[in-house]
Amino acid sequence: MVLIYEGVMFRFWPDNRRDFSTLSEREILSLAIAAEEEDGRIYSEYATRLGELYPGSAALFEGMAAEEDEHRRRLLDLYVARFGQRLVPIRREHVRGFLEHKPLWLQKSLTLDQARQQVWEMEEGAYRFYLAAADQVSDAGIRKLLGDLAAAEKGHARRADQIDAEVLGPEGREEEAAQSHRQFVLTYVQPGLAGLMDGSVSTLAPVFAAAFATGDTHQTFLVGLAAAVGAGISMGFTEAASDDGKLTGRGSPLKRGLAAGIMTAIGGLGHALPYLIPDFWLATSVAAIVVVIELWAIAWIQKRYMQTPFWRAVLQVVLGGGLVFAAGILIGSF
Repeated sequence: MVLIYEGVMFRFWPDNRRDFSTLSEREILSLAIAAEEEDGRIYSEYATRLGELYPGSAALFEGMAAEEDEHRRRLLDLYVARFGQRLVPIRREHVRGFLEHKPLWLQKSLTLDQARQQVWEMEEGAYRFYLAAADQVSDAGIRKLLGDLAAAEKGHARRADQIDAEVLGPEGREEEAAQSHRQFVLTYVQPGLAGLMDGSVSTLAPVFAAAFATGDTHQTFLVGLAAAVGAGISMGFTEAASDDGKLTGRGSPLKRGLAAGIMTAIGGLGHALPYLIPDFWLATSVAAIVVVIELWAIAWIQKRYMQTPFWRAVLQVVLGGGLVFAAGILIGSF
């Protein structure tokens, strides 16, 4: 089973992708060529979709797409000189450690902040990729080109703060603050929010099924506690093992694992704790109120930190959680 949330993937079985350290020079260059080509297409699409409202940013995206195409050409020329015409059919999704992005064609709405965040993630990842690749190769010519491209991609990452600065006010954003915010989102908010959603929604059915099946608040609390703790441990280890953060720049796997695990447990405990109240109907009423608060809070966090349109977040979280809630009550009533 695989869970994908806002571009971050959590795997529930061993990751069979290639480890970056096992790639040959030929494979590294092929991977870099494919990555530059894909990034260039993404920037061109951003320019098309944002051009009407933000012509200044669209021009910047077009310039970045042209630079990515130039990087691809330089890599391809070097590859042909070293290894011939046949590229290795390898892409980022085949290699462990790369951050997977939601495909553009699935993003019906695209805001400027979403584009800014993804540009920074893509270019920071590319910068780290070229640094790691340069350390791994022995050919002097390949190493020089990879080092040059690392410096170029670092400049692109800083360009994320230039995207339509006029929209951000006369003073724009301080680059350091913007980068710190994005790093916070990558390391804590994304895994924490995924954990909170998983813990809140996935434990609804077992908690309320146990409640209506037994009518016993103590047993219901134990079921909820076990589900929350178990889900927290599982989610924490899954997130920590998803990647080491070296290529994606997502930060320490320990920090991400703790964020995901703790928030998963909190999400599950929220509607389990009311069952410490001895009176069944009072406990259930309080738990139902907590569920409503949890789901709306998740929708707000998605809008605040993930730039998800509020009503889309409500549809995903509140409606979906409400269906799981109803399913638990229905199953427990049999």
